Amino acid sequence: MAKARNMKTSTFTTNPLSPFFHLLPVTPLTTLLFSPKTNRLRHPKLCSKHPLTLSIFYLSLLFSFTFLGISILTLIPFFHDSIPCSTPSPTSSFSPSFFASLSSTVSFNNEDDQPRLSTSAMVPFPAHGAVGNVSEAEREFWQQPNGEGYEPCLDFSLGYRKLSARISKEKRRFLVVVASGGLNQQRNQIVDAVVLARILEAALVVPTLQVNLIWGDESEFSDIFDVAHFKKTLQADVRVVSSLPSTHLMSRQTIENKIPHEVTPQWIHTRFFNQLKREGLLVLKGLDSKLSKNLPPDLQKLRCKVAFHALRFASPVQELGNLLAKRMWIEGPYIAIHLRLEKDVWVRTGCLTGLGPEYDDIITKIRESQPEYLTGRVNMSYIQRRLAGLCPLNALEIARFLKALGAPSGARIYRAGGEAFGDSRALQPLVAEFPNLVTKEMLARDGELSPYMNKSSALAAIDYIVSLSSDVFVPSHGGNMGRAMQGHRAYVGHRKFIKPNKRAMLPHFEDASIGDAEFGSIMRELHRKSQGKPEPRGYRRNRDVIAYPVPECMCKHNAGIF
Repeated sequence: MAKARNMKTSTFTTNPLSPFFHLLPVTPLTTLLFSPKTNRLRHPKLCSKHPLTLSIFYLSLLFSFTFLGISILTLIPFFHDSIPCSTPSPTSSFSPSFFASLSSTVSFNNEDDQPRLSTSAMVPFPAHGAVGNVSEAEREFWQQPNGEGYEPCLDFSLGYRKLSARISKEKRRFLVVVASGGLNQQRNQIVDAVVLARILEAALVVPTLQVNLIWGDESEFSDIFDVAHFKKTLQADVRVVSSLPSTHLMSRQTIENKIPHEVTPQWIHTRFFNQLKREGLLVLKGLDSKLSKNLPPDLQKLRCKVAFHALRFASPVQELGNLLAKRMWIEGPYIAIHLRLEKDVWVRTGCLTGLGPEYDDIITKIRESQPEYLTGRVNMSYIQRRLAGLCPLNALEIARFLKALGAPSGARIYRAGGEAFGDSRALQPLVAEFPNLVTKEMLARDGELSPYMNKSSALAAIDYIVSLSSDVFVPSHGGNMGRAMQGHRAYVGHRKFIKPNKRAMLPHFEDASIGDAEFGSIMRELHRKSQGKPEPRGYRRNRDVIAYPVPECMCKHNAGIF
């Protein structure tokens, strides 16, 4: 019993390991090799009549086990929970073999049907780089950042893996999570749902997606994500079930929706574990941004495992997204921009559209009639919000920004996002500078998008897939899509990601005395250090490991190949 209690207290800590022991799965073989209480061979005749022979026998046995252990450490493949780092190139992004290994198809071991993480991540098509006779500014624009040798590295601790043997078979305690919002907001909550299930040592019911009040999307989890892949990828971490067992259908269902922000694993465990143990069922709602961004290393790695490996899109969505991405990619390098010009964005941010009083009046009336949608700071004027970087860049500002960074006017641009408020009028300044602007509706052929016309989450998933394969990604506004794309592009090789520094650059937009050449020089200098290079997460309160996977989920030390 004392031993069991000691194991339980280490749920949230990372135990220091031997540099080799983490390579071994927890199996009867490793238990035999490393158990501190191995059963001794007993034979009365050996013990009483041949002490010298017995000593030689034990020494031989010890030598044999030592040799066997060394052989296993040398030859056995890594435990499926880990993605150790391969030896990186110091001057380039990931090697072709790395991308080949991170294919979008999951590989399963024929013996135990275990998923291999090294083949489960969704990866983009290769970057093109600058092609032909281009200017220095254009060449710099298309150039990919130096990944500095960082590669995915999900090496879970021995303590974590020992607990997995019990937690992954849990059949008495069940966690139900209701995820709300748009696609990428739901993804964040699903990631945290898995982490919470792990903290509470509970089985996780496939999360329920709440009907989106803004878009009226009634999609279920299986409409957007691959459920079988989700379960198999996480089967060593938590048990995931499609529905509650009949024994729990009549359980007391208390819905907990008043969770404070930035709660720790200790808070979650103290608040809910005994309740869950007593009632057998816990229903959580409103999880968005509630769990702390600063978690123990194993739980940070679990977040990455869920976000970049387990949450693969359902096959019909993934296949269509890949098809549209290929149609963009096959014609050369392209830019993807997440242009937030939807009506609800203007309502929520408290900003003006830039389209004139007629359109601004519409937004103001909606905002006044539905003040609960306003997330912008109510004590700030529109001008203050804009200069503080709290408003989306409109089409004119994005066009000037891309031009200043060196994007050629003939560049092909994929526009992710919903329908722009103001339609063609809202997009006209961008189209005037970059006429090769396309959307998923323009890329798709007859009938391909028909199954998803009223499915905003599926359409957002298609945007995600096409955007991931772009050579350059630019968000016009901070948000869940931008953070998810930032982290995913870093995780698969540090693809170029340009986050506009709105607070620093907008004053220059207002200065009419600055010429185009000087304006371009200023913009390039402002964003030279923030174009997708490895950036350690550190311990800033608002930095999520999903957006900043270095160093918890990516490393560059020399290790074996998975």
